[in-house]
Amino acid sequence: MKTRYLIALIIVLCMVSVPSQAMTAEYLEIRVDDEGEAQITFDYSLSLFENIAVFLRIADPAKELKSALESNSGKSVRVISISNGRVVMAVDDFAHVRHTGGRTIIRTPGMSFKEAEQILKGYWFAPLISIDFSPSVTRIVFPDGYTQVYYDQIEIAPITHEFLG
Repeated sequence: MKTRYLIALIIVLCMVSVPSQAMTAEYLEIRVDDEGEAQITFDYSLSLFENIAVFLRIADPAKELKSALESNSGKSVRVISISNGRVVMAVDDFAHVRHTGGRTIIRTPGMSFKEAEQILKGYWFAPLISIDFSPSVTRIVFPDGYTQVYYDQIEIAPITHEFLG
């Protein structure tokens, strides 16, 4: 029991002594294949305090992103790998694919990370840190190489892309 109090004291001291803590979404890449499956890579940065919170399982940015993707797409999300500051996931049938007249039309769902950000802001330590779940750069890459890029957007509208194939 004394160990928990010691850990809590260390966390509080870190929060007080290190100003402007931040959980920041850095990069989000969604690679859609010609069957509509997506591989999603999410890079984020955590301060020392947030790393401690993740280590102690108080907060889990990867879990919140997975939840946000599932609620946006209505599909099950598989976590492929998690490392410090990066999570890679896959989603079957992420995008709607239609083949017609020698062309392929792919429509991705709209996405919002507001809910995930709000969940993280609901943690007890949230008033002491800055949470930004809008990726600095979001790239959506289609099978033909076409790429749609967004900067600092917490919501992404659906995209329809058509190409030969």
